[in-house]
Amino acid sequence: MHLIIALLALALLSAGDIRSSFANEFVPIPTGEFRSVIPEEEDDNLVAVVAFEIQETPVTNAEFLRFVLHNPQWQRGNAVALFVDDQYLSTWANPISLGPESDQKQPVTQVSWFAANAYCGWQEARLPTWYEWEYVAAANEELADARALPEWRQSILSWYSQSGSDGIGEVRRGPKNHYRNYDIHGLVWEWVDDFSAFLVSADNREQGGADELQFCGAGAITMEQKENYAVLMRVAMLSALEARYTTRNLGFRCARDTGYQQ
Repeated sequence: MHLIIALLALALLSAGDIRSSFANEFVPIPTGEFRSVIPEEEDDNLVAVVAFEIQETPVTNAEFLRFVLHNPQWQRGNAVALFVDDQYLSTWANPISLGPESDQKQPVTQVSWFAANAYCGWQEARLPTWYEWEYVAAANEELADARALPEWRQSILSWYSQSGSDGIGEVRRGPKNHYRNYDIHGLVWEWVDDFSAFLVSADNREQGGADELQFCGAGAITMEQKENYAVLMRVAMLSALEARYTTRNLGFRCARDTGYQQ
């Protein structure tokens, strides 16, 4: 029965009957340098980022539904337990249907790093690195790096302080930033490719250089820009994860190297 429903759903998707879906375009991000909260080298947090492209918004439920219909091995109930936990896509009505809790235009959540990585590979793309994500996330609507603005930091912190009881909104409801990206802040946390480089240590004396970076919420003593608490919260959250974990507020968007030819 699921196979028949899946074939029908795939036919509808191919015919464009999910009317609320849209093209989640990749936008170019130029080469540049910025000061990261995570130093590349001891006593040097100036990071060079090579030009790349990243999707305008987090991947939506509609987009991920298309993925699992084309790749049934990633449907809930089929995905290998090594790659997903028992809450994988648990907000969906069933493995091939979104249901009332998961709007088509909402970011997909309850996805593991493995599933996000597989989706990006299916798009001939990849997950962004932490530095790429942080570089884009530093922008507001006008500036490439707005982190020094108290009002910008406060607007982000106000989102982190919300309870989440109102659920996750749709993508593109807020303004786009300097690079034409939507929803870097304000909707969901996002997986990055190298999240596992964030090692957790309860002892801040173990904090060291690039080969010894170990982070936790209370022990990020070597991190720069400690006033930028919102970004540090992202690091602390990612440092607590394993690649198979899923949560209701964690999604992703894909990136790719500049010069990709479709």
